[in-house]
Amino acid sequence: MEKADTPLEEVRGRIARACKPARREPEEITLIAVSKTHPAEAILPLLEQGQRVFGENRVQEAQAKWPALRTRFPDVELHLIGQLQSNKAEDAVALFDCIHALDRPSLVKALASAMNKLGKRVPCFAQVNVGEEEQKGGCSIADLSALLAQSREAGIPVAGLMCIPPAGMEPAPFFALLAKLAADNGLLGLSMGMSGDYETAVMLGATHVRVGTALFGERPAQT
Repeated sequence: MEKADTPLEEVRGRIARACKPARREPEEITLIAVSKTHPAEAILPLLEQGQRVFGENRVQEAQAKWPALRTRFPDVELHLIGQLQSNKAEDAVALFDCIHALDRPSLVKALASAMNKLGKRVPCFAQVNVGEEEQKGGCSIADLSALLAQSREAGIPVAGLMCIPPAGMEPAPFFALLAKLAADNGLLGLSMGMSGDYETAVMLGATHVRVGTALFGERPAQT
C-alpha cells in the first residue's frame, strides 16, 4: 500500500504541477508555511521534513514561539505577513527576515528608523489593497508609486508587492493586477496566494505563496 503524501508533500506537488503550464520551475516559488496561532509542537513536523520558511502575523506571538525553535533550526527564515503597528517596528526588524506589510508612510518611517538603529536591512513587500476594500489594510493603487519612492529613499529594501484578494471573488484578476503593478514599478517579488488559491497565484507569477490551512489544518479558535 502506497504511503500517503504528507500535507507538505501535497502542497509542494501542487506547486510543481501549477508551474508546468506557466513554464516555471518550482524552485522559483518560496513556500511560506503560515504558522500563526499554531503551537511549536504543530510546527516541528514541518521543520523535521525540511520546511524552513514560516509566516507569522503577530510580533508578540512570534517572539514567544520562535527563539527556542530557531535554536534547534538556525536556518529558519521568518516572514511577518500580518499588519504591523508602527510601535512594533523595531521588534519586527529584530525578529523577522522579511516583512510583507509595508502599507503607509508612517510605517516606512518607523521601519527605516528601526533598521538604522539595529543596523539590519530587512526586505519588505508593499501590501496593495487591490480590491479597494475600505476595511482591509494595504496601500491604495493610486498611492503605491509614492509609497515605493519613499521606501527606497528611506533605505528600505523593497522586495516586491503583496496582496490579499477580496473574499468570495475570483482571485485571478487581482493577482494579474498585482503582477502588472509590480512590473510597472520594476519589482520582481509577488507575495500572493493562500491555501485556497495558491495554484492560481503560481500560474500568474507568484514568487511567494502564504499557505496555512493546507499545511496545518484549521487554525485553533482564538480566545
